[in-house]
Parts: sequence; structure tokens; C-alpha cells
Amino acid sequence: MSAIVAIVIVAAAVLILSRSVRVVQQGNDGVVKRLGQFRAVHGPGLVFLTPFIDRMTRVDIREVPRTGDRQDVITKDNVGVAVNATIFSQVVEVKQALYEVSDYQVAVEQLARTALRAVFGSLTLDEALSERERINAELQRHMAPAAEKWGVRLNRIEIVDIVPPQQILNAMALQKEADQQKRAAILRSEGEQQAAINSARGQRQAAVEIAEGQKRSAILRAEGSRQAQELDGQGRAAAIAAVYDAIQSHHPTPELLAVLQLDALAQVAASPNSKVVVPVELAGLMGATQALRAVLSQVAGASPEPAAGSGTAAVAAAATPARASGTGAGTRAPRQR
Repeated sequence: MSAIVAIVIVAAAVLILSRSVRVVQQGNDGVVKRLGQFRAVHGPGLVFLTPFIDRMTRVDIREVPRTGDRQDVITKDNVGVAVNATIFSQVVEVKQALYEVSDYQVAVEQLARTALRAVFGSLTLDEALSERERINAELQRHMAPAAEKWGVRLNRIEIVDIVPPQQILNAMALQKEADQQKRAAILRSEGEQQAAINSARGQRQAAVEIAEGQKRSAILRAEGSRQAQELDGQGRAAAIAAVYDAIQSHHPTPELLAVLQLDALAQVAASPNSKVVVPVELAGLMGATQALRAVLSQVAGASPEPAAGSGTAAVAAAATPARASGTGAGTRAPRQR
């Protein structure tokens, strides 16, 4: 009998001990209720309870991501889209989370549904597809005041999917393809324009370089021609001066001058030109011929008749080209009698 009593006492002690001691894990808070009434909130560690009177409820106070179900919403331009969002929430007031709402997790999910419909109803499809940051901010602004009354803080809200209808997707694909073709055409035309500009610039530069080269070449040719003319003039001046000095040093006589004139006239007559202009006064030439005739007569020691004949032949030979030149120049030379 005593053994049975001892077993009962031990069992009762173990039962009482198991109901009076609880362990709260890190990242959780324990809410103690006595006879159904809130008593205290305990942090991580051992918590001692009054057996059969106190009860403890654990609440996770870590940040919890919750991905809601995909919702069908209608945009401002009456396009139906399927939307899914992930909510990152955290319990900051354990007492409010347990006693202000029956189930704060369900409440946050339902609040997200209504916020999604409200936010997407104020946006067009293009805005909804391109402004996710704005949508996230609007969702948090709609949900934060209500969640704070439940002791829940919404750290951030992220849109996961926005799925338009298939016909809208097809139209968007066609629009995207048209935009790509437009951009390709614009880029191609810009490339051709740039190539034409570069080619024109190259041609202009080449023309400038060619003109510069031609200019420099013409300048060099002109300078060379000028120097050549100067050198030629200097040479001719030196030759004339040398001839003049030679003539002056030998004291020329009229007979010598006549011989030189006739020699120059013979060279002119031997020219292959059809017209010969002789820049010599015919009267002076005839006088030089008479003087030469007299000299030849004295040298030969012959009679005047043959000398006259010889002088006449020489004068006739000299007058023939003179008549030709006078005819070419428009003046007829008088005939020797």
C-alpha cells in the first residue's frame, strides 16, 4: 500500500513540475495567461508557472516572409492581371498580436489582398509593369496603419509576379518587335549618316591636301622658273658683256662690222621658218655691203669691173633673204642696180 502511495506521489510531483516549468527559445516570446487572463510576457529562457492555473503561448517575433496566393486584379485601363506578392512582417507587440485580432497572420494576408486591388486599380497596365518600386511603396502605405494596431510591423512588400492575359502578351510582343525594328532602322540610318559624314570629311580633307600640294608645286615651279630666268638673263648679260668687251678691245672697223652683219643675216636666212623678220635697217646694210665690196677689191688687186661683179653677186646674195624678210614683214626691199 505504501509503495502505491509513493508511486502516486512521484507521478504527481513529475506532473506538477512539467506544468510549472517552460523553456522559451531564442527568437520567441512567451505570453503567460492565468485563468485565461493576460499576466506577463517572458523572453527566452526558463519560465516558471503555477501548475494548473497558468498557461503560456509562444509567439514568433522573427521576421517572417509570407507569399500570398495569386490574385486577379483589374487595372485602371480595365485590363485583368494576375498578381502575387511577398510580405515580410514581424511581430513587435506580442500582447496586441494575440489580443487585438484573432489571427494576425490571416489578417495580414487578407489585408494584402485588398491593398493589391486598391493599388492596381489606380494604375494602368504600363505603369503596373514598369513601376514596381512605386507599387511596393503604395502597398506598404496602405497596409502599415492597420498592421500597427495588431502589433505587426511590415518591413517590406515585394511584388513577385504580374501576369497579363495571353492576348495582351501577344500584343506586347508585337509592339516590342516593332520597337526593335524601329531602333535597328534608326541605328542603321545613323550609321549610314555618320559614314557619309566621315566620307565627306575625308574627301574634303583629301581635296584640301591636293590643293595644298598643287599650290606648293606651283609655287616651287614658279620659283624655279624665276630662278632659271634670272640665271639665263645673268648668263646672257655676261655673254653680251664678254662679246662687247672683246669687240671694244680689238677696235672694230666698219668693214668688220659689215662682215658680222652679213654673217648674222646668213644665219637668219638658214632658219627653217617660212617667214623671217630681219631687224636690220636695209640702208645701213647696203652701206656695209659697199664698204665690204671696196675692201675685197683692194685685197684681190683686180680690176673694178670684176670687183663690181663680185660685189654685185655678194650684194645680190645678201639681198635675197633681205627681200624675203622684207616681204614677210610687209616691206619690199629696193633692187640693187
